[in-house]
Amino acid sequence: MFEPVLLSLQLATSATIILLIVSIPLAWWLANGSSIFRSVVWATTALPLVLPPTVLGFYLLLAFSPASGLGKLIVDWFGVQLAFSFAGLLIASVIYSLPFVVQPLQIGFERLDGRTIEAALSLRANWWVIITRVIFPQLKGAFLVAFTLGFAHTLGEFGVVLMIGGNIPGETQVISIAIYESVEMLDYAKAHLYSVGLLVFSFIVLFLTYARNSFSLKRKGE
Repeated sequence: MFEPVLLSLQLATSATIILLIVSIPLAWWLANGSSIFRSVVWATTALPLVLPPTVLGFYLLLAFSPASGLGKLIVDWFGVQLAFSFAGLLIASVIYSLPFVVQPLQIGFERLDGRTIEAALSLRANWWVIITRVIFPQLKGAFLVAFTLGFAHTLGEFGVVLMIGGNIPGETQVISIAIYESVEMLDYAKAHLYSVGLLVFSFIVLFLTYARNSFSLKRKGE
């Protein structure tokens, strides 16, 4: 009963940590870069926002299959089969949720007050001090939104995880798949229980996040 919930939380937590590590330098470059490839990278990053999850899941399934060059290479080098495995779900979740983390961070970097950084540099502050005491305090709201959206989006995704992971209890059966299976089996009580729990959890997390940001904006305006 609780196995899909724990697996979903494990997937969402792991994916969000990886997303933050990947997204911080990517969002910084998108906000400040001037390369001719910037628009291409931005469009590629944002593609999951408009691409049907089953399309992305289908092509990832083909790429992860041991019959493909990439899938065979990963199996030969690391001994890991990505198709229908938790590792495959994790990689697919990172790709699918990437724009939900990159875009809030990019907006935060674009709004960053460069004058405070210049002032800190003029005082010969080292970069660790600049990052922790100048940059991060200005981006706390962006980081919070990015973390929340990445976590919540990964927690509730269905199409990609179904295509990549199928429905293997204890391995790939996350909560969205468990809801689908419960409906198929006409076990509406279990489906309601999973759905209500996911709905309440998602609402509380989003409410607290946006309430915190609204409060911060109100304090800045006073």
